[in-house]
This record gives sequence, C-alpha cells and structure tokens, in this order.
Amino acid sequence: MRSLLPKPLDSYAHTCHGIAVTLLRFQLKPGQSIFDQVVFAAKKAFISGEFQPGQAFPSVRTLAAELKIHPNTAHKVVQYLIQEGWLESRPGIGTVVAEPPEARAGERRRILQQEVEQLVVEAKRVGLELEEIKEAIEAQWTRLEKPAEVTRK
Repeated sequence: MRSLLPKPLDSYAHTCHGIAVTLLRFQLKPGQSIFDQVVFAAKKAFISGEFQPGQAFPSVRTLAAELKIHPNTAHKVVQYLIQEGWLESRPGIGTVVAEPPEARAGERRRILQQEVEQLVVEAKRVGLELEEIKEAIEAQWTRLEKPAEVTRK
C-alpha cells in the first residue's frame, strides 16, 4: 500500500531527464528567509563534497517541487549560485556544479568578522564558554572535511 505521507525534505536523489540528481538535505526553518536557507544548504553541500564539480544540479522545477518552495524562489537561488560561481549553466545539459570559486579580495576577512561576531553574540546570550565554541567549530570543521556518503537511486 502506498503511503500518503509527504516525502521528507532530505530525499537523496531525484531522476531528472533520466539523470539521477542529488537533492539538498536540510529542513526549512520558520522565521528565516527560504532563499538564504536554500543557498546555505547548497554551499554546504558543495563544500562538504556532497555535490562534485560537473555533477548535475537540480533544475528550478525539481528544486521547487522537492523543497516545496515557490518556483520564483528556486529560480532566484539557482541564478544567485550561478552569479557567485558555484554553478554553471551548460546549454543542452542543464545546470551543473562548478569548481569552488576563489574568494574575492577582502571577502574572507569580511565574512569571517561578520560570522564570528554573530556566533559570539549568540554564544554569550545562551551562556556558552569559549572552549565549548572551539570544540563545536572543530567538530563541524571535521564533518565538512569528510566527503559525505550519498546514496544514489
């Protein structure tokens, strides 16, 4: 008997035009921009090795359907990732993952300062100690360095 329950957002693969396309694995969180969440999930998948350069990226239609987001939001995500150099649009093939883009001058320092400031403010707000933050950062760093094991259908 077929289940009437909706598929979870962490589905691993979808077939698009006969090609298995890996989908992003994350849960949308209320109160945060859907666009920002999907962009972050995509960048995390690229950095962790879940998506490899040259691999097909889900189409706008597939992304919208599987994540249950508006097609305009999915289109905006894909266009942003192309503009930032994370994806390439190849005529006749579709959108594929690009080689990770080089950080622009000053971008690394600006991003680091901004993100660290947010992390420190939130950590102090909830009463975390510096050592706890260091341990959490090291653990996350290690998780992202290991290529993600992805099940393909």
